[in-house]
Amino acid sequence: MARISGVNIPDNKRAIISLTYIHGIGRHTAETICTEVGIDFARRMKDLTEDELNKIRKLIETGRFPIEGDLRREVSLNIKRLIDMQCYRGLRHRKGLPVRGQRTQSNARTRKGPAKPIAGKKPVGKK
Repeated sequence: MARISGVNIPDNKRAIISLTYIHGIGRHTAETICTEVGIDFARRMKDLTEDELNKIRKLIETGRFPIEGDLRREVSLNIKRLIDMQCYRGLRHRKGLPVRGQRTQSNARTRKGPAKPIAGKKPVGKK
């Protein structure tokens, strides 16, 4: 199992798919990396030579692509900045509600958490 940027990369998958296991690298970036290193899209990670793996590591670690800890830190600082500014998006983050305009009356259980019963309120729709 190859290890790039502190992440174990699966050997039996294609190189493009395996690179997406690194936080911050999606399909497009993985294709760009493989093209620059000169790796065919159909090749598996277990078929790559150590030299090709080192080229991939070097290209990723140049800092051109924000990945893993740096990316997580950048995203959390952006959210903290929004919260400190007290803008609309920051308030939604603080309250744990959807940020991008989704409806909350009938959905948004992922952000709001499990439904909490309200005392004295009758269920809607049951007669």
